[in-house]
Amino acid sequence: MADEIRIAAESRTEFGKGAARRVRRAGKVPGVLYGHGTDPVHLAFDTVEFAAVLRENGRNALLTITGLGGQPPMALAKSIVRDPIKGFFEHVDLVLVRRGEKVQVDVRVVIMGEAASGTLVFQNEDTLTVEADATNIPEEITVVIEDAEIGTQFLAGDIRLPDGAELISDPELLVVNVAEAPTEEAMEEEIDTEGAGVEEDVPEDEAAETGESSEAADGDQPAEGTESSGSSDES
Repeated sequence: MADEIRIAAESRTEFGKGAARRVRRAGKVPGVLYGHGTDPVHLAFDTVEFAAVLRENGRNALLTITGLGGQPPMALAKSIVRDPIKGFFEHVDLVLVRRGEKVQVDVRVVIMGEAASGTLVFQNEDTLTVEADATNIPEEITVVIEDAEIGTQFLAGDIRLPDGAELISDPELLVVNVAEAPTEEAMEEEIDTEGAGVEEDVPEDEAAETGESSEAADGDQPAEGTESSGSSDES
């Protein structure tokens, strides 16, 4: 990723949760820029523009931040926090980088090709950590599985990385595993096994004949030796 992406930002003078909420209500993403021993700079990005940058370039995009005055700094997104339910951007941390500087980033793993017939492919790792020049961060790491046979394993150390990237993750990390696909007969047998041993509810008339009360059969009374799960005054 040699191209730099320019994105405008504005400085913030208000901090804290309340200030951050006001920034988000105004359609902006609150953030902080730090690194190389400099004082943190609190800033805000336009939400639509920031989302477009991530969508088009990925979270490892090298950003040239304009609008702060002076020489526009270059930065990488260190942490992007999104609301787990609504998905909006809550906050972004960015770290300053310089040309020629090596940085460590998590790069997504992409599987290419089709394994041999009768196999099932498991991707154990979605990303690998690599070190690369800040201006040449790879967009993805490709694992070619074309015609891979049953039992083939792709470890991190076996995968060819993009030029200029050095592996930081454990070389013995299992990234992709090619296993034998279950046969139709085996799947049917598993379904039959799962259904075996299932006990049906005893009808009330049969329960009465065996001496069980209707209350116990219905489950309204706690079983002997267990405690009731009723709520307490403290809950």
